[in-house]
Amino acid sequence: MGTMKEFSVQVEEAREGQDGKPSVGPVYRNLLSKNEFPPLDPNMSTTWDLFSFSAKKYPGNRMLGWRNFVDGKVGPYVWKTYKEAYDEVLLIGSALRASGAEPGCRIGIYGANCPQWTLAMEAGSAHSLVCVPLYDTLGPGAVNFIIDHAELDFAFVQDKKVKELLNPCCRSAQRLKAIICFTALTEEEKDKASQMGIKPYSWIEFLEMGKENPQEILPPQPFNICTIMYTSGTSGDPKGVVLTHETVAAFVSGIDLFMEQFDDKMTTDDVFLSFLPLAHILDRVIEEYFFHKGASVGYYHGDLKELRDDIMELKPTFLAGVPRVYDIIYESIKKALDELNPLRRRIFDALYKYKLLWLNLGYKQKDASPLADLLAFRKVKAKLGGRLRLLVSGGAPLSSEVEEFLRVTCCCYVIQGYGLTEACGPASFGFPDEMCMIGAVGVPAVYNEVRLEEVPEMGYNPLGDPSCGEICLRGKTIFSGYYKNPELTRESLQDGWFHTGDIGQILPNGVIKIIDRKKNLIKLSQGEYVALEYLENVYSITPVVEDIWVYGNSFKSILVAVVVPHEENIKKWAYSNGHVGSLSELCCLDQLRNYILSELKSTAERNKLKGFEFIKGVILEPLPFDMDRDLVTATMKKKRNNLLKCYKAEIDELYQKLAVQRRS
Repeated sequence: MGTMKEFSVQVEEAREGQDGKPSVGPVYRNLLSKNEFPPLDPNMSTTWDLFSFSAKKYPGNRMLGWRNFVDGKVGPYVWKTYKEAYDEVLLIGSALRASGAEPGCRIGIYGANCPQWTLAMEAGSAHSLVCVPLYDTLGPGAVNFIIDHAELDFAFVQDKKVKELLNPCCRSAQRLKAIICFTALTEEEKDKASQMGIKPYSWIEFLEMGKENPQEILPPQPFNICTIMYTSGTSGDPKGVVLTHETVAAFVSGIDLFMEQFDDKMTTDDVFLSFLPLAHILDRVIEEYFFHKGASVGYYHGDLKELRDDIMELKPTFLAGVPRVYDIIYESIKKALDELNPLRRRIFDALYKYKLLWLNLGYKQKDASPLADLLAFRKVKAKLGGRLRLLVSGGAPLSSEVEEFLRVTCCCYVIQGYGLTEACGPASFGFPDEMCMIGAVGVPAVYNEVRLEEVPEMGYNPLGDPSCGEICLRGKTIFSGYYKNPELTRESLQDGWFHTGDIGQILPNGVIKIIDRKKNLIKLSQGEYVALEYLENVYSITPVVEDIWVYGNSFKSILVAVVVPHEENIKKWAYSNGHVGSLSELCCLDQLRNYILSELKSTAERNKLKGFEFIKGVILEPLPFDMDRDLVTATMKKKRNNLLKCYKAEIDELYQKLAVQRRS
């Protein structure tokens, strides 16, 4: 049985806390790194090495795929080969050099995933330039901040984003020497850019410049900065995570070694559907790996609501998404099952239990029940394109219920990983055929180590049973520091260990499980961070709110709240709407719940909160949060664990009700 295996190895002993220092648990490594990290291939030590090697080895292979719009409708996938991509990269790099770009110069890329995004990135690598993704959902003003903070000289921009970049609110854009549109610029946009002192280019014009001004490439060294990837902070401005070429190359090498353990090997025929933002680390490193293998990457056509259409057209072998994507797949399959007649539904359930039994006994996915796959589950696989071999979930924990269902019904491997931008993506991986890893995030990646550190204020002790504490990471795939922020770098990187802020538990078989977050910053199932205390401060200004506790977790995509209504203002509302009764009686009214929800929505809109920060459901509490019920401290700070215990049953019921409303 798989549950008896050891999946990682201890390489250093635990240590009791002393002299004010916290206790730390043992250091864990991947079994492939039991004695030491495997040596890196010196010929594959930069991202330029990874791409240029494949361009020479697999020149005719399909590399980048996209869908054109014809008469307003999206067409089939068309492809650019490795040779075609390489030639275009050389032209873009030459044009950048002809425009004044020197090694170390920083270039921004602003837009949705597409071939131009990747070609601009590779052109930067060819000349030792630093790629800086621009991502506007980090918050209002983030693009303006990043341009200034990273001191960008050039920006490659999607046509839809040009207007935002040239907007007067984006004052930092004036420092740019040139903008290059993924397609073409309007005359108005060209004029506006010129007035700001920025040279505007269409994609074709920039390629022509490169053709007329050929330049020798200047490949980077492993220690050179590859990218500065900005990520949201707990408060304030985004943080610039510095990743070197060697860091990214080490991650790719680690994936190579990890994948070699399994029967199903990656081939040049594999196809990845890219829809997670390239400005985030997960999609970026997966694409680097695919390019290294000479495989294909097809980009979604820009509308996540129509992602299934892209899946059916591309027929990918590999998908990576955040839990919300898989929740939607799960809900759509369950909805289809609900519509089956009772007999077919019973047959499906029986086949599900039968295959699950054999999976739990340690049988591999393809061997657990070929008959069940043939009779029922091949239809599920067909709805995902028919060729899927691997589903990867990252960004937040995937619920055990959904993970098990996908493992049984999708006829492919399903694994979870855990990572951060600071770890160059996944710092741990699950194993494809090990059912004991459901609900966990696997074992340390090949080139990093993991240990837990005590968090006494939360009661987490790595020397206890079970072993719990803050997850700390060390190794070749850890970032160099935060750009222009030495104080935050020192705070996060202590004694060579990166402190993630996530609370983990090490299971007896050496597998890691995420159980909490050190700060009141949670990640929703679609991968978005939410600062709970900040939202409570915003929502508490709503006139009908006396007090509010905002709740969310990494298995849900939406936020809910427990609201203590402002009695005087609620009584005014009740009078004008023909209701009488005590505050407790009024709190039972659906009309009052809907009214408070609408008022919270107005507050959110006025304060320009993002969609995922909107409260979607409320529980009305007539009693204040008080010390008598141990819900707040003497200084009135909320005791979140106690609040959850107090309202858990009502919260679970509310989430169930909201899920039913969404499905209907």
